[in-house]
Amino acid sequence: MYIVDLLSPEEKTRYREVRAFLQSRIRAASIDYWNREEFPVELVAELGKYGLGALQTDGTSKLFKGLMYAEVARADVSLSALVGIHNELIVGMVDSLGSEEQKKRWLPGLNALTRIGAFALTEPDHGSDISGGLATTARREDDEWVINGAKRWIGAGTIADFALVWARDVADQQIKCFIVETDRPGYTATKIANKIGLRIMQNADIVLDEVRIPAANLLPGATDFSKANELLRDSRAWVGWQAAGIQLAAFDVARSYALSRKQFGRELARFQLIQQQLAEILGNASVSLALMAQLATIQQDGKLEMVQAAMAKSTTTRLARASVAMGRSLLGGNGISTDYEMGKLFGDAEILYTYEGSYEINSLIVARAVTGKSAFV
Repeated sequence: MYIVDLLSPEEKTRYREVRAFLQSRIRAASIDYWNREEFPVELVAELGKYGLGALQTDGTSKLFKGLMYAEVARADVSLSALVGIHNELIVGMVDSLGSEEQKKRWLPGLNALTRIGAFALTEPDHGSDISGGLATTARREDDEWVINGAKRWIGAGTIADFALVWARDVADQQIKCFIVETDRPGYTATKIANKIGLRIMQNADIVLDEVRIPAANLLPGATDFSKANELLRDSRAWVGWQAAGIQLAAFDVARSYALSRKQFGRELARFQLIQQQLAEILGNASVSLALMAQLATIQQDGKLEMVQAAMAKSTTTRLARASVAMGRSLLGGNGISTDYEMGKLFGDAEILYTYEGSYEINSLIVARAVTGKSAFV
């Protein structure tokens, strides 16, 4: 659909270079890590060398950044989750809401992907209702804050250098955000194992037991939950790019398999039902990319609202779920094995459908906007 042609010449050149690296180096290498639920430190370092840790601050367009997210997802969805959260929620938050001292301390390493942060908002008992139900607390004692509570499903929670912890100030009941270094006494993170998708991403259960941090670790720009909503809006948009990318991956795998696999004496690609599935997967991917390209234009103009991000996220992840299901069917029995990649994509698509606001919650956000009626409670 010539979406890449909308980039500047410099961005197009960089896009092609990064895409080639991701396909030649990351795509195949990620499978074994995915199978073992292991974090690929050396692959992340290589992503940093290609500038993927600094997309939020390098001055490139929203479209370029989105296409980068899609291409990382096309190679591996787990690593695209790391790159997206890193840029949208970690770098973006420190850069826009942090103090000058916090920026000086953390941004150089974050931009190079030699430092990793975790975004700690969701809790064991509060996901979709986190804005009203957040239970983690912070109390001020002299020149320190003391944090108590628990967080769940926190990406990179076991390997991060610090966590951006959202907690309710017991003094004024406002939800605020704090930089909590992960080596502080009282911070413990336990890996959540046996996931069916995003197996490279080290999601964690985090316990904060009387964790003491300097008063200066409060992010000065994040002293109420409205700032979290702005970040969640942008991160929902980012998942739309992931959903487009995983569909491109599903098409790549399905097309290659259909051309190489023979049944009844001829390639699968010669059968009508196979051709129909390939055309539908590509159509879904193209619809998703076109929607996300328009959303990038809106975002570039500063007009993005939560309803648009929610519609993009829910629509593209619904299409992604359908696309990988067709891809799995097209591969037959081989579709359930990660040796043929499609099984890996099939599991990862379920996570995209669920996180950053479930499909149902995002659909309700859209419906509330068009009807003026809230159906949340």
